[in-house]
Amino acid sequence: MEAEAGLTRKCLAILSQRDCRIQIITKSTLVTRDTDILNKVPCTVALTITTDDDNTAKLIEPYAPSPAERLKTVETLTSKGIPVSVRVDPIIPFVNDNPERLIATLASMGVKHVTTSTYKAKPDNWRRLATAMPRIAEKLKPLYFEQGEKIGGYTLLPTDLRLRLMKNIRCLAVENGMKFGVCREGLAELNTAACDGSWLLFAKSR
Repeated sequence: MEAEAGLTRKCLAILSQRDCRIQIITKSTLVTRDTDILNKVPCTVALTITTDDDNTAKLIEPYAPSPAERLKTVETLTSKGIPVSVRVDPIIPFVNDNPERLIATLASMGVKHVTTSTYKAKPDNWRRLATAMPRIAEKLKPLYFEQGEKIGGYTLLPTDLRLRLMKNIRCLAVENGMKFGVCREGLAELNTAACDGSWLLFAKSR
């Protein structure tokens, strides 16, 4: 719909006329269409890439652009001087919990920041996950529903496991020269920058 109506582009044009700072969070490759506007103002784009495995992505994000397409979007944005962060999110044990290759690829493309958090189960998203990946769901069930904890309507992994997963990705990001942020986990002590990558709004060269 946005490709035809261009409503977001019209909004961006209005914001840019007033020199607003702009942060876009998206899974869409369409963001590259608007680089001409984004280059006029302080901006940053956060692109969600949950996994770099196409087959896994088809199961958990069947209606989103492929990982390869989103990586190409990252490459296009960074080549045009737009600061990019990537949300490797959510992290799901046995699915995408060691994204070493993805993070190295992102660093090579000039990504400045990685944001992450773990999968948080609710009845609706758990049904979808169990339908798409029944064997994985069987492995996850005791971690969430026997050992996990409930916070704000969600069921989370046990704290020690969440900490271990987040520490691993933090190490990968830091080793590859990127900032790291974890949101909505109660683990802000792991952050090396604002969890959502908004610090990049002030890092863009004008």
